[in-house]
Amino acid sequence: MSIAMELQRFLEDCYVSYDVTEHKKTDCSAKTVEASHVPAERLAKGVVLKWNETFLLAIVPSSHQVELAKVERFLDGKVELASEQEASRLFPDCEMGAIPVMGSAYGVPSIIDERLDDPPEIYFEGGDHQSLVHMSGDQFGRLMCDVPHGQISA
Repeated sequence: MSIAMELQRFLEDCYVSYDVTEHKKTDCSAKTVEASHVPAERLAKGVVLKWNETFLLAIVPSSHQVELAKVERFLDGKVELASEQEASRLFPDCEMGAIPVMGSAYGVPSIIDERLDDPPEIYFEGGDHQSLVHMSGDQFGRLMCDVPHGQISA
């Protein structure tokens, strides 16, 4: 089991304790929840948005969808979904559609849904469609402390 090299380097540089779990290959977060037996509210997913001529990673529970209107109000600007090709260019060592939620590992500004504040534990894509990174909520919170938090999903 392995995760994307850039993500691994980032987690190690931040001295974060984590483990990697494997599941059968899936093509969406709903199927990942089913295959991994992880509660949907504990699986975080990243959605790449375009905002003010740049890209932004919205981090939400897999059981929710990013609400563009809420993000626009929070950021006071127009946002739209990025294409899978645009997202893949931002995360070059990851499979298409398997974006880790650690935007800072890739130099991508992020925003996180407040529903992910203080989870007991969290899982997220490791850069492919078979590996999940698992860590405590405290570790995840430490990594997300400088990321703006808001109600951005439904």
